Amino acid sequence: MSGIPFAEAVPALIEIGRRLDARGWAPATSGNYSARLDEGSFAITVSGTHKGRLNPGGIMRIDAKGQALTPGKPSAETALHLALYRMFPGAGAVLHGHSPQAVGLSRAAREAGEWVFRGHEMLKAFPGVASHEGEIRLPMVDNSQDMAEIEAAVRPALTAPGAAPAYLIRSHGLYAWGKDLDEAERVLEATEWLIAAELAEQNFRRALAR
Repeated sequence: MSGIPFAEAVPALIEIGRRLDARGWAPATSGNYSARLDEGSFAITVSGTHKGRLNPGGIMRIDAKGQALTPGKPSAETALHLALYRMFPGAGAVLHGHSPQAVGLSRAAREAGEWVFRGHEMLKAFPGVASHEGEIRLPMVDNSQDMAEIEAAVRPALTAPGAAPAYLIRSHGLYAWGKDLDEAERVLEATEWLIAAELAEQNFRRALAR
Protein backbone atom coordinates (compact mmCIF):
# COMPACT_ATOMS: atom_id res chain seq x y z
CA MET A 1 0.00 0.00 0.00
CA SER A 2 2.40 2.65 -1.21
CA GLY A 3 1.43 6.28 -1.65
CA ILE A 4 2.79 9.68 -2.52
CA PRO A 5 3.94 12.58 -0.32
CA PHE A 6 1.30 15.14 0.64
CA ALA A 7 3.40 17.86 -1.01
CA GLU A 8 3.09 15.93 -4.29
CA ALA A 9 -0.59 15.07 -3.90
CA VAL A 10 -1.73 18.68 -3.43
CA PRO A 11 -0.69 20.12 -6.82
CA ALA A 12 -1.70 16.89 -8.58
CA LEU A 13 -5.23 17.02 -7.15
CA ILE A 14 -5.50 20.73 -7.95
CA GLU A 15 -4.57 20.08 -11.57
CA ILE A 16 -6.99 17.15 -11.86
CA GLY A 17 -9.74 19.38 -10.50
CA ARG A 18 -9.08 21.92 -13.21
CA ARG A 19 -9.07 19.31 -15.96
CA LEU A 20 -12.27 17.61 -14.83
CA ASP A 21 -14.04 20.93 -14.32
CA ALA A 22 -13.03 22.01 -17.83
CA ARG A 23 -14.84 18.94 -19.17
CA GLY A 24 -18.03 19.72 -17.27
CA TRP A 25 -17.61 16.88 -14.80
CA ALA A 26 -17.41 19.05 -11.65
CA PRO A 27 -20.21 21.64 -11.75
CA ALA A 28 -20.78 23.97 -8.80
CA THR A 29 -18.92 22.45 -5.84
CA SER A 30 -19.66 18.84 -6.76
CA GLY A 31 -17.14 16.02 -6.91
CA ASN A 32 -14.39 14.92 -4.57
CA TYR A 33 -10.90 13.54 -5.12
CA SER A 34 -8.40 11.73 -2.93
CA ALA A 35 -4.98 10.10 -2.97
CA ARG A 36 -3.23 7.61 -0.71
CA LEU A 37 -0.23 9.16 1.03
CA ASP A 38 3.11 7.55 1.77
CA GLU A 39 2.76 7.74 5.56
CA GLY A 40 -0.55 5.88 5.83
CA SER A 41 -2.98 8.79 5.67
CA PHE A 42 -4.92 10.28 2.76
CA ALA A 43 -5.21 13.59 0.93
CA ILE A 44 -8.78 14.61 0.08
CA THR A 45 -10.61 17.67 -1.18
CA VAL A 46 -12.20 19.92 1.42
CA SER A 47 -16.01 19.94 1.53
CA GLY A 48 -17.71 22.74 -0.41
CA THR A 49 -14.74 23.67 -2.61
CA HIS A 50 -15.14 24.33 -6.33
CA LYS A 51 -12.94 21.71 -7.97
CA GLY A 52 -12.01 23.92 -10.90
CA ARG A 53 -10.71 26.61 -8.54
CA LEU A 54 -8.85 24.53 -5.99
CA ASN A 55 -5.85 25.93 -4.16
CA PRO A 56 -3.64 24.26 -1.52
CA GLY A 57 -6.17 25.16 1.17
CA GLY A 58 -8.74 23.02 -0.62
CA ILE A 59 -6.77 19.82 0.02
CA MET A 60 -6.47 18.32 3.50
CA ARG A 61 -5.10 15.21 5.19
CA ILE A 62 -7.26 12.60 6.94
CA ASP A 63 -6.47 9.34 8.71
CA ALA A 64 -7.85 5.91 7.82
CA LYS A 65 -10.96 6.61 9.93
CA GLY A 66 -11.70 9.88 8.16
CA GLN A 67 -10.54 12.12 10.98
CA ALA A 68 -8.97 15.43 9.99
CA LEU A 69 -5.21 15.71 10.43
CA THR A 70 -4.99 19.22 9.00
CA PRO A 71 -7.46 22.15 9.04
CA GLY A 72 -10.65 21.76 7.04
CA LYS A 73 -13.81 19.70 6.78
CA PRO A 74 -13.35 16.63 4.59
CA SER A 75 -15.77 15.78 1.81
CA ALA A 76 -19.15 14.49 2.96
CA GLU A 77 -18.39 11.34 0.93
CA THR A 78 -15.06 10.61 2.60
CA ALA A 79 -16.43 7.27 3.81
CA LEU A 80 -16.92 6.09 0.22
CA HIS A 81 -13.31 6.90 -0.61
CA LEU A 82 -12.03 5.07 2.46
CA ALA A 83 -14.27 2.08 1.69
CA LEU A 84 -12.63 1.73 -1.73
CA TYR A 85 -9.14 1.97 -0.23
CA ARG A 86 -10.06 -0.81 2.21
CA MET A 87 -11.68 -2.94 -0.49
CA PHE A 88 -8.81 -2.50 -2.94
CA PRO A 89 -5.46 -2.18 -1.11
CA GLY A 90 -3.72 -1.47 -4.42
CA ALA A 91 -5.82 1.65 -5.03
CA GLY A 92 -3.79 4.83 -4.78
CA ALA A 93 -6.40 7.38 -5.84
CA VAL A 94 -10.18 7.81 -6.04
CA LEU A 95 -11.99 10.37 -8.22
CA HIS A 96 -15.69 11.23 -8.14
CA GLY A 97 -17.29 13.18 -10.98
CA HIS A 98 -20.78 14.43 -11.84
CA SER A 99 -21.10 14.48 -15.61
CA PRO A 100 -24.63 14.95 -17.01
CA GLN A 101 -24.15 11.88 -19.23
CA ALA A 102 -23.27 9.58 -16.33
CA VAL A 103 -26.08 10.91 -14.17
CA GLY A 104 -28.49 10.69 -17.11
CA LEU A 105 -27.59 7.04 -17.74
CA SER A 106 -28.16 6.15 -14.10
CA ARG A 107 -31.60 7.80 -14.15
CA ALA A 108 -32.69 6.36 -17.50
CA ALA A 109 -31.65 2.82 -16.50
CA ARG A 110 -33.58 3.18 -13.26
CA GLU A 111 -34.14 -0.53 -12.64
CA ALA A 112 -30.72 -1.71 -13.78
CA GLY A 113 -28.05 -2.83 -11.36
CA GLU A 114 -25.30 -2.41 -13.95
CA TRP A 115 -24.50 -1.23 -17.45
CA VAL A 116 -22.38 -3.51 -19.64
CA PHE A 117 -19.97 -2.12 -22.23
CA ARG A 118 -19.08 -4.60 -24.99
CA GLY A 119 -16.79 -4.53 -28.00
CA HIS A 120 -15.36 -1.03 -27.56
CA GLU A 121 -11.69 -0.39 -28.29
CA MET A 122 -11.75 1.92 -25.26
CA LEU A 123 -12.10 -1.12 -23.00
CA LYS A 124 -8.33 -1.45 -23.26
CA ALA A 125 -7.97 1.72 -21.18
CA PHE A 126 -8.97 -0.31 -18.12
CA PRO A 127 -6.27 -2.05 -16.07
CA GLY A 128 -5.72 -5.64 -17.15
CA VAL A 129 -7.85 -5.44 -20.32
CA ALA A 130 -5.88 -6.32 -23.47
CA SER A 131 -8.61 -6.66 -26.08
CA HIS A 132 -11.82 -5.01 -27.22
CA GLU A 133 -13.36 -8.49 -27.54
CA GLY A 134 -14.84 -8.57 -24.09
CA GLU A 135 -16.97 -6.60 -21.70
CA ILE A 136 -16.74 -4.39 -18.64
CA ARG A 137 -19.55 -4.19 -16.10
CA LEU A 138 -20.30 -0.82 -14.53
CA PRO A 139 -22.29 -1.33 -11.30
CA MET A 140 -25.11 1.10 -10.48
CA VAL A 141 -26.59 1.59 -7.01
CA ASP A 142 -29.26 3.86 -5.60
CA ASN A 143 -28.29 7.08 -3.88
CA SER A 144 -28.52 7.54 -0.13
CA GLN A 145 -27.44 10.08 2.46
CA ASP A 146 -26.07 7.11 4.43
CA MET A 147 -22.62 6.31 3.01
CA ALA A 148 -22.58 2.92 4.75
CA GLU A 149 -25.75 1.99 2.87
CA ILE A 150 -24.14 2.82 -0.48
CA GLU A 151 -21.01 0.87 0.44
CA ALA A 152 -23.02 -2.20 1.46
CA ALA A 153 -25.08 -2.05 -1.74
CA VAL A 154 -22.16 -1.77 -4.15
CA ARG A 155 -19.57 -4.00 -2.48
CA PRO A 156 -20.79 -7.35 -3.95
CA ALA A 157 -20.88 -5.92 -7.47
CA LEU A 158 -17.40 -4.41 -7.25
CA THR A 159 -15.82 -7.71 -6.29
CA ALA A 160 -17.63 -9.72 -9.00
CA PRO A 161 -15.70 -10.88 -12.10
CA GLY A 162 -15.60 -8.33 -14.92
CA ALA A 163 -16.48 -5.34 -12.78
CA ALA A 164 -14.92 -2.03 -13.80
CA PRO A 165 -12.85 -0.11 -11.24
CA ALA A 166 -15.75 2.33 -11.23
CA TYR A 167 -19.41 2.55 -10.26
CA LEU A 168 -22.39 4.86 -10.65
CA ILE A 169 -24.54 6.22 -7.85
CA ARG A 170 -27.98 6.82 -9.32
CA SER A 171 -28.91 10.49 -9.83
CA HIS A 172 -25.54 11.39 -8.33
CA GLY A 173 -22.33 10.59 -10.18
CA LEU A 174 -19.43 8.31 -11.05
CA TYR A 175 -16.67 6.93 -8.82
CA ALA A 176 -13.43 5.65 -10.38
CA TRP A 177 -10.10 4.57 -8.92
CA GLY A 178 -6.69 3.28 -9.86
CA LYS A 179 -3.23 2.47 -8.59
CA ASP A 180 -2.35 6.17 -8.78
CA LEU A 181 -3.90 9.46 -9.84
CA ASP A 182 -3.00 8.97 -13.50
CA GLU A 183 -4.70 5.58 -13.66
CA ALA A 184 -7.76 6.79 -11.74
CA GLU A 185 -8.15 9.70 -14.15
CA ARG A 186 -7.76 7.36 -17.13
CA VAL A 187 -10.47 5.04 -15.75
CA LEU A 188 -12.81 7.98 -15.13
CA GLU A 189 -12.19 9.40 -18.60
CA ALA A 190 -12.59 6.02 -20.32
CA THR A 191 -15.84 5.31 -18.48
CA GLU A 192 -17.22 8.73 -19.33
CA TRP A 193 -16.25 8.21 -22.98
CA LEU A 194 -17.98 4.82 -23.08
CA ILE A 195 -21.16 6.31 -21.64
CA ALA A 196 -21.08 9.12 -24.22
CA ALA A 197 -20.36 6.68 -27.05
CA GLU A 198 -23.29 4.44 -26.13
CA LEU A 199 -25.57 7.48 -25.96
CA ALA A 200 -24.35 8.63 -29.40
CA GLU A 201 -24.92 5.14 -30.81
CA GLN A 202 -28.50 5.06 -29.54
CA ASN A 203 -29.16 8.52 -30.99
CA PHE A 204 -27.81 7.51 -34.38
CA ARG A 205 -29.85 4.30 -34.38
CA ARG A 206 -33.02 6.28 -33.70
CA ALA A 207 -32.13 8.79 -36.44
CA LEU A 208 -31.40 6.05 -38.98
CA ALA A 209 -34.64 4.23 -38.15
CA ARG A 210 -36.80 7.22 -39.15
